[in-house]
Amino acid sequence: MSAALEQTLRSGAQALALDLSEAQITLLLDFMALLQKWNKVYNLTSVRDPAEMVTHHLLDSLAAVAPLRRHLAQAGQDAPRLLDVGSGGGLPGVVFAICCPQLDVSCVDTVAKKAAFIQQAAVTLQLRNLHGIHARVESLSGPFDVVSCRAFASLPDFTTWSRAALGPDAVWLAMKGKHPADEITALPAEVQVFHVEQLSVPGLDAERCIVWLRPPA
Repeated sequence: MSAALEQTLRSGAQALALDLSEAQITLLLDFMALLQKWNKVYNLTSVRDPAEMVTHHLLDSLAAVAPLRRHLAQAGQDAPRLLDVGSGGGLPGVVFAICCPQLDVSCVDTVAKKAAFIQQAAVTLQLRNLHGIHARVESLSGPFDVVSCRAFASLPDFTTWSRAALGPDAVWLAMKGKHPADEITALPAEVQVFHVEQLSVPGLDAERCIVWLRPPA
């Protein structure tokens, strides 16, 4: 990995006020190298340019880490579990597993080769808290404390399909581009948006936000 890309990652993490260890920076770069290598054969992501991978994938996913860490600290769960839906090449699931080592992360995808890539990443990067699952999310039952997705489906579809995976007091974390007002309006009564958090991704001139949702108490 070139020094320039490493510097982009470091300064981006700094701009996001993420206190990442040297080991975590190395893991993120190793993950990206693995993604590039497998992408040649498995077509895990349409982004091929390494510099774009850093901004559009790593930093984009890292922008959600501080909000996730805050949520986990407030929830105060002992061994929290996260399900990342439609994880594809492991974004943001693998990034969450690297940056939140206390979190047990399962990445589910309907495409077998994508789930296999996650399993390979877990072995290669020695991430015991990372698992790849080849399944439809509707077939999974939890309990998971957080169910996340990034550019996966509309909010009504995402919450309907993954409802059975939610544990007690669990939340959905949906990473979106611009504020999805239409999708929020279309949500059923049994899903409540409790926060829409604007994100700023270093080096990316695009709108990003997290929509936090939960079933009504």
